[in-house]
Amino acid sequence: MHPKQDIQAFLAEHRIHEVECVIPDMTGIARGKILPKDLFLNSGHMRLPKSVLLNTVNGQQPDNAAFVGDTDPDMVCVPDLTTARMVPWAAEQVAVIIHDCEEFDGSPVGLAPRSVLRRVLALYEVQGWQPVVAPEMEFYLVARHQNPHEPLQPPLGRTGKPEAGRQSYSIDAVNDFDPFFLELSRFCEVHRLGVETLIHEAGAGQMEINFTHGDAMDLADRVFLFKRTVRETALRHGIFATFMAKPMEAEPGSAMHIHQSILDATTGQNIFSDEAGAATPAFRHYIAGLQRYVPQIMPMLAPYVNSYRRLSRFMSAPINVQWGYDNRTCGIRVPESDPANRRLENRVPGVDVNPYLAMAATLGAGYLGMVEKRLPSEPMKTSAWDMDFELPSHMEDSIRRMRECEPVRDVFGGAFIDAFLAVKELEYATYNRVISSWEREHLLLLV
Repeated sequence: MHPKQDIQAFLAEHRIHEVECVIPDMTGIARGKILPKDLFLNSGHMRLPKSVLLNTVNGQQPDNAAFVGDTDPDMVCVPDLTTARMVPWAAEQVAVIIHDCEEFDGSPVGLAPRSVLRRVLALYEVQGWQPVVAPEMEFYLVARHQNPHEPLQPPLGRTGKPEAGRQSYSIDAVNDFDPFFLELSRFCEVHRLGVETLIHEAGAGQMEINFTHGDAMDLADRVFLFKRTVRETALRHGIFATFMAKPMEAEPGSAMHIHQSILDATTGQNIFSDEAGAATPAFRHYIAGLQRYVPQIMPMLAPYVNSYRRLSRFMSAPINVQWGYDNRTCGIRVPESDPANRRLENRVPGVDVNPYLAMAATLGAGYLGMVEKRLPSEPMKTSAWDMDFELPSHMEDSIRRMRECEPVRDVFGGAFIDAFLAVKELEYATYNRVISSWEREHLLLLV
């Protein structure tokens, strides 16, 4: 069936009244328009200012003339009809469709996160490689919170009491929020998000949901939609859900671990394993690529000041890019598996990332390692938490490293790098204007 006919059938079958036409901006926030069904079908696309992509997380924009032009022109947002889904929490029959950003000549807008990921996937396609990824999403449930100057607290569960301690992998602790998770499960099924496993993580009120493995673009779409689904479900149950990397100072941070392997596009075989079942040079090159370039692309993996609070020693988060077999203290972990499923897990990204950029970043780093035929360090057999810090310790250092790394400009596009870092610099400058409670407490009358 023709895509146009297909979407008409989808909208008719589900008696859709309105369509949410969305794009992810650089922060991963959904931007777009809500159109009546008939207008959506008749228009075929929507237009948005190209500068919308450059919004900071608090709604500002850097001086964008250098990135979009002096006239603040439009771009064409073309629906990717494969992403059409029902919005399960809507009061009426509403669909959501993710759009691609294009110039008027049909070329991709290089600043758009989906375009960046497509650019990286195209590099793999040229080599005859097909990436397979599977993200793990950690997040916190917290009590409703109105005053940003007060610390977050775990929510009240079925027992009427908040979690008082660590409940890692506790079934009872998950069951304490059964109504929330039952509705979330139903929404995820209607939304076609392909979630698999639910566990209680180490932090108070911290949960983790794992996705089925698959195509990187499809998984980025699903993570993009999943975050909104979790937040909407939490609101319906009188609590908040947060994807901050480090929402509570005494609790572990939240990550988006990304499992990844590469298939030969022709044979479907995992290129990380040879015919005898041993690890291939490509596997080692990929690891070496992550070791070399992850510290250089941290703004795509740790995009906010808060992200770096998570990356602390002995807090279930990596501080370096050491690697090891089934070693959770390393930034790069190789899980135990049979040769066909040989993969590695990038444990560096926080859950606060834009999923499109995080997927592009980790795949781009691995790609550079393979084409440059880099060699990794020896695998860690002890704790990597005893090693030195190798990752940037703050946002300013992270931005500087990315700006100075020429190979990543070739992979992600120079225009995107410049615009993205301008957004991050503005966010960092805005943060630095804030006077914290720590400063008021300790400096007000003591210095």
